[in-house]
Amino acid sequence: MAKPMLIAGNWKMNGLKASLDELALMKSAADAAPDRIRVAIAPPFTLVRDAAALAAGSRLQIGGQDCHDKASGAHTGCVSAEMLADAGAGFVIAGHSERRTDNHESDADVRAKVIAARAAGLDVIVCVGETEAERDAGAAETVVGRQLAGSLPDSVDGLTVAYEPVWAIGTGRTPSLADIAAMHSFISQSLAARFGSHAQRVAVLYGGSVKPGNASEILALADVGGALVGGASLKAADFLPIIAAA
Repeated sequence: MAKPMLIAGNWKMNGLKASLDELALMKSAADAAPDRIRVAIAPPFTLVRDAAALAAGSRLQIGGQDCHDKASGAHTGCVSAEMLADAGAGFVIAGHSERRTDNHESDADVRAKVIAARAAGLDVIVCVGETEAERDAGAAETVVGRQLAGSLPDSVDGLTVAYEPVWAIGTGRTPSLADIAAMHSFISQSLAARFGSHAQRVAVLYGGSVKPGNASEILALADVGGALVGGASLKAADFLPIIAAA
C-alpha cells in the first residue's frame, strides 16, 4: 500500500500577485492527486490571504514561512501565528536554516514559535539540518539530534519535521540516496525514542534541491514522508511533476 505523502512548497522571498496564476494550477493538481497525497504552499506573507482565498474549498493547503512567538506587541516587521491564521493560513514553517542562519534563531527560539503556532491552531513544519562543515566533521547526526531535542514541542499534534541539509538548499547539490535514507532513519528513531508510538504520526520530509528529475527516487525511500520544495515550487511546470512522483 502506497504511503501518505506531503509535498510542500516554500516560495521564500518570491512571488507577486501574478504568481497566483501558478497557484491556481497547483490547486487543480492538489485536487486531482490521490487522497494519500497532501499538497501545501507557503507563499510570502503578502500573498497569504489571496492564496488562502484562491485555495478555499480545495485540497491545497496554504501556510506561512515563519511566525513570531508572541501573539502581538511591539515587534516591527514581524507576523504572529494568530495573524497568519486570521489571513487563512493552516500551517507555518519554523526553523528553516535561512532563519536559523540569517536571523540567528536558536533551537529555543524555534520551539517557542512552534508552541505559539500550535496555540493559534496552525500545523507546523519544523526544519532541521546540518551545514557542510558539520557533515564533513562527522557531526551531522549530532547536530540534527540536538536540533530535534531543542526545537520540538512536547506533543506531536500538528507536527511535521523537514530534514534539509543546509549545503544542499538552492545549490543544485543533493546528498546521496544512502545519506538521505540514513538521516531520515536517524530522525525517525529519534522521534520514536522521544514520543513512542505517537511518532508514527509525524511525517519526515526531505528538502534540499528537490526537483522533477530526482523526486521519484528520493520519495521512494522508506522513511521519507514527502518533500519540502524550494525553487521548484515556484512554477507549476516544475512542481506538478514532483506531486506526480509521490
